[in-house]
Amino acid sequence: MARRRARTVCSVPGCPQLTDSGRCAQHRAQAERQRGSARQRGYGAAHEQRFRPGVLARDPVCVLCQQAPSQHADHYPRSRRELAAAGLNPDDPQYGRGLCQPCHARATARHQPGGWNA
Repeated sequence: MARRRARTVCSVPGCPQLTDSGRCAQHRAQAERQRGSARQRGYGAAHEQRFRPGVLARDPVCVLCQQAPSQHADHYPRSRRELAAAGLNPDDPQYGRGLCQPCHARATARHQPGGWNA
């Protein structure tokens, strides 16, 4: 028999709603609206046609674990926002690295723990 996970209170201060993880449905939807679409966050045609293909062609194997194929083109060592603020082209493949899904998830959790809305 599968063990059921305990429900917790929404992580948004003052919200009394119980949830299975993190935020309640209302606050999850609100955070997604604030986050905006990928295009609104700057991941447009140049990202799809230049950055991602360039990084994945250069790094076909994950640069962190060296075991799995790269699936994600990750901006590194500066974020897309930091590159743009410095006047650099965030769609230039030299500012990225190829990562597999698990390594990308770990890196994102480590470097963006509050997400981009923080």
